[in-house]
Amino acid sequence: MASRLLRPRSKLRVMQRNLAGELVRLSALVKSQKKAYFVLSLGESSQAISQTVSQVSIIVQIPAQLVWHQVLRPGRAYVLTGLRVSKVRGQRYYVWMTSPSSHLMLLKPGCVQELELEEPFLEADPKPLPSPRKSQDRKGLKGLVRDSRLLHYAGTVTSVLNEPAGLYELDGKLVLCLAYQQFHSLRRVIRPGVCLELRDVHLLQSVGGGTTRPVIAPCLHGTILLRGFSYQKPGTRSSLQVHGASLYQHLVWERQLGLPLYMWATKTLEELACKLCPYVLRHHQFLQHSSPGNPSLGLQLLASSLDVLAPPGSPIRNAHSEILEEPHHCPLQKYARLQMPYCVPTLATLIKEGEHRAWASFDPKALLSFPETAHLPSCQLNRRLAWSWVCLLPCAFHPAQVLVGVLVASSHKDFLQLRDQSGSLPCLLLAKHSQPVTDPRLIGCLVWARKFQLVVERDVRSNFPSWKELEVAGFIKKRQARVYVQFFLSDALILPVPRTTLHSATPSAPYTELPCLERPHIVQSRLFLLSHKEALMKRNFCAPLGASSEMPKPALSFCVSGSWLGGTQRKEGNGWGLPEPLREQNKDQKVLLIFLGCSVRWFAVLHPGQVYRLVAPGASQTPVFEAECSSCMSQRPLELAGCVSCLTVQDEWTLEFHSSQDVSGVLGIPEALPKSSLTHLLSGNFTDSLVSFSAEILSRIPCGPPLTPHWMQPGNTGAVRRCVKLTVALETADCEFPPHLDIYIEDPHLPPPLGLLPGARVYFSQLEKRVSRSNNVYCCFRSSTYTQVLSFPPDTAVSVPLPHIYLAELLQGNQAPFRATASCHVVFISSLQLLWVCAHCTSICPQGRCSRQGLTCPTQASISQASIRLLVEDGTAEAMVTCKDHHVAAALGLGPSEWTSLLEFVRGPGRVALRFSGPGAQLESSASIHEPLTLFLQTLCTSPSVLRSIVLSFELERRPSNITPLEPPRLQRFQCGEFPFLTRVNPRLRLTCLSIQEPEHPSSLGAFASSC
Repeated sequence: MASRLLRPRSKLRVMQRNLAGELVRLSALVKSQKKAYFVLSLGESSQAISQTVSQVSIIVQIPAQLVWHQVLRPGRAYVLTGLRVSKVRGQRYYVWMTSPSSHLMLLKPGCVQELELEEPFLEADPKPLPSPRKSQDRKGLKGLVRDSRLLHYAGTVTSVLNEPAGLYELDGKLVLCLAYQQFHSLRRVIRPGVCLELRDVHLLQSVGGGTTRPVIAPCLHGTILLRGFSYQKPGTRSSLQVHGASLYQHLVWERQLGLPLYMWATKTLEELACKLCPYVLRHHQFLQHSSPGNPSLGLQLLASSLDVLAPPGSPIRNAHSEILEEPHHCPLQKYARLQMPYCVPTLATLIKEGEHRAWASFDPKALLSFPETAHLPSCQLNRRLAWSWVCLLPCAFHPAQVLVGVLVASSHKDFLQLRDQSGSLPCLLLAKHSQPVTDPRLIGCLVWARKFQLVVERDVRSNFPSWKELEVAGFIKKRQARVYVQFFLSDALILPVPRTTLHSATPSAPYTELPCLERPHIVQSRLFLLSHKEALMKRNFCAPLGASSEMPKPALSFCVSGSWLGGTQRKEGNGWGLPEPLREQNKDQKVLLIFLGCSVRWFAVLHPGQVYRLVAPGASQTPVFEAECSSCMSQRPLELAGCVSCLTVQDEWTLEFHSSQDVSGVLGIPEALPKSSLTHLLSGNFTDSLVSFSAEILSRIPCGPPLTPHWMQPGNTGAVRRCVKLTVALETADCEFPPHLDIYIEDPHLPPPLGLLPGARVYFSQLEKRVSRSNNVYCCFRSSTYTQVLSFPPDTAVSVPLPHIYLAELLQGNQAPFRATASCHVVFISSLQLLWVCAHCTSICPQGRCSRQGLTCPTQASISQASIRLLVEDGTAEAMVTCKDHHVAAALGLGPSEWTSLLEFVRGPGRVALRFSGPGAQLESSASIHEPLTLFLQTLCTSPSVLRSIVLSFELERRPSNITPLEPPRLQRFQCGEFPFLTRVNPRLRLTCLSIQEPEHPSSLGAFASSC
């Protein structure tokens, strides 16, 4: 009857009426900026079918009547007096509303008289009610969108999951989400033990996003009734529970997140808060959402992800439509299972997972190529396994990992670190390609990176007797891992954090953030151009005057050399005043700065070629940057460094980055890093033995030092010094094929700096150049050495084929490739050696027994080794090629079974060696030339199956250099049939075989030689 009065042309709408009926529905209490209201629905039930057949909605918005919401109980009958009909603003329909004179009473049977209407029924408004438009992303989820179930539920709260986010646990099996209602009044009431009755709530199953349990969530259409209080006393609220309510309200009411995405967002924010608060960040700073123009750090971290998953522009929730419209429409009605976009692990968890994956993938056989491994003695085998590395990308984890932490500097390390509550993770940063991080203001900022490389360097100490025992894990005696992360700042989100929120978990923590000192009124600064930085290591410095008489210990320190740019400047307001005039205008401004103690924290942000401002707070009027020899360094080291003054940087001094473009009146600031010329680098000139260059790292292996005495070689009982060898390809603009160079790193520079990995581009400054006894140029780290990573290894390894050349091209010196492929012909075999040696001491093993005298080897394993030297030519030049081990079988044209049988025949004598002085020359053998094995090898080495055309992949036996000049061509006489020829012949090249393959098509190479 009451619904008929809501017809558009009803004349009785202007009169106040009394309505009676059973309370069939009660909405949530909605509070807006202008008013508060709730909606109740009265109806009549049919006893035959036990359900409501008709109902009418009544809006209660009189402030004094809002208390009715606490006493109304669905299922009971009520009478409401003084109701009027009104149109809802912005809607097309009319509803009943209470008036100031309205009263609420319980309905007593027989006390209500039904009104008889005299006017005929009228049709409803023909215009259809607007339905909420669907978001665009829901169209793409056709077939994946699910419908929630609308139901009533009664249960007990068993746990508070996230109070500001409105998440609770019901009966230990369901998640209750109150975020889609305004539950301010219930936040402090609901705690474990409270009994609730939920009416017209949505049940969502398999929402995804890290939520595994079903979720019950009421919208504005439903209601929450308190049926029983808890016996527990309200507990002390943590900072996580106090802050963040405004942020979660913003996600629901302004960002319009659906329930699956909201559950994932709250879970991620909670993980981030546990990672960073309270020792790294404060809870209020991370969670408190003040205004759209000043979002919290937590929302800034999630903003980019939410923009993709829930693009802005979703329709704003209309409370009246959500409560009153039929059929019902709300954000909880339809949903799609959310695939978890990513997770935010703690740094300790990320390190642990990285180590676990690195050791799970550690396979000695996979690290070594099998044909070569079978011929390695024990010392070389274990050395090859001593170091390896794994690069893990975020996509390697499921779900993908996100790197989050606060960037801090350490006064004990030469790298920056990311820190959270669980610990710290070393990191290597590049601003962008070939540009290091130079701005000290980044220290203390919050970093969020979804694109990074998690590097795990594996160090293994093992004593495998031979390759046959590689599957026995017991021979691995010790293993440890170094885990760090490297990424570009352009791929990360950097958020500044107020310095007052940063503090250490422990006062004695070795990590020191950028201090924010309350600068006194007198603050001095001076600009300087950094030209060179030395390595961070322990050094001896003389004690200052007045210090203790005890012998000073070496202190961790580093030095930088540079030039002052102008005089001292003093703080004036928010800027710096004009530079003070120098005492001596013509005096050289070169200076040596020493960083000791806490000032070591600036090591990672100081780089050559950059301009910095050194800031010294204090109350003294005396210029502190013009003190002479304040570090008590003797004059001789200053002369060697080319500096006229020396200054020790104090702990309380700070650094600021200054763009070189803003330095006026100063010329000569270099734009590129200094590099040595290729001619000087590969020459024997030692006038300046310190060289600098950029190069790409090709390989990194542990090895013995380049000048190790015999008593320290592996296999002896003496101690072995640690060393790492880097093989690099030099970057040269005027050379098509970059020359290769070896760099040795010894103690005290071990472990090597972060980022020295195969595939990385690195700038090396002031390495010491040396020349080996075979005239190979190599370099070594020294205390003056500085390294700067220019680019990280590529995510996927790219295999570049070797260039195919003529052998004569190798005579071009530095213009020739170090490794290449050539099609050539085998002219003759110069020597062949097959032997079995002890896997431990490499002594000859006749009959499989070690022939070493005196000491007994710990293992009786023997391995086969082979070497062959053959002369090849391709019509342009000749080369003597050395092949070893499994390459010998390819050179002799033997298959695997034939090669194995041949080695078994050699096992008896232990060694067989043949030497040919030239084509057709007499054979020299270690055994009798009449023995069957010797005769077989002689026949094989002179057969056409060996002297054939091949495709040879090789590398130069000796690195190209300018130390030993190339031999000039020599005159040589050839006889071709009846005609002699005299021609100039280039000197024979010396090559090392990388592989031998058969040509795809028969070639005429060597036809001229075979006919001569």
